[in-house]
Amino acid sequence: MTEKKENVKNLSITEASSNFDNLEMMSVKELLTNINHEDTTVPVAVEKALPQIEDLVTRIVTRMKEGGRIFYLGAGTSGRLGVLDASEIPPTFGVSSARVIGLIAGGDKALRSAVEAAEDDTEMAWKELLVFNVDNNDIVIGIAASGSTPYVVGGLAKARENGLLTGCITCNPESMLAEVAECPIIVVVGPEFVTGSSRMKAGTAQKLVLNMITTTVMIKLGRVKGNRMINMQLTNRKLIERGTRMIVDELGIQRDAARTLLLEHGSVKKALEYYKSMNGK
Repeated sequence: MTEKKENVKNLSITEASSNFDNLEMMSVKELLTNINHEDTTVPVAVEKALPQIEDLVTRIVTRMKEGGRIFYLGAGTSGRLGVLDASEIPPTFGVSSARVIGLIAGGDKALRSAVEAAEDDTEMAWKELLVFNVDNNDIVIGIAASGSTPYVVGGLAKARENGLLTGCITCNPESMLAEVAECPIIVVVGPEFVTGSSRMKAGTAQKLVLNMITTTVMIKLGRVKGNRMINMQLTNRKLIERGTRMIVDELGIQRDAARTLLLEHGSVKKALEYYKSMNGK
């Protein structure tokens, strides 16, 4: 009995037993209701980590103004979330894809299927970072729900050792990753509905924090005006229409003129700057 208690105590929070049991006996409604109930705890946990998020974001803004880049390191769900966040920054804010970069253990193949033992390599992440000629202006953020993924911990340790700013997003307060990171973000969401399935609450928490980090950074770098994505890439009809409405609202000109102006200059920001310069505004 003593040994069993000790093992339970030593389990990471993300591996702890679910608050629910006999899931297979629940109705569909019960399953959905209980999952939803568990999910409501995630924003509360993120709120408690706001001071940690603020500290990291403030430091990131300073470095990115000097040309720094954000690199995400992750494996499995955590790695996919990092790659997802990085991939959405260029179209949303009109910055180069070289400013926010997501690295996942096992490479792009791991985005769709598991790559055996890829996350167990403690040296691979740093080797991959070196390909990008990282320097002291760059930021490396390790993402791992458990906080123990060797690929992430090893990469973050080497990054910090070499003078890069290091942060992390983890759901275990006493993890190796939290110890290695200069600016740890620890979001304690508790046990998963399905024991150990960190794609659920932990993944949701990581996504929320990633949204907060890059959105706030991009706003502070001047990529948003008012509440609008004036630097978004015009990659489809919907975004062209959105940009046209922004120009109409801002300048009070006719829709066709606004659309022409937008397409000529390639972004809402450039279109507005041109129009105002030509009209003395």
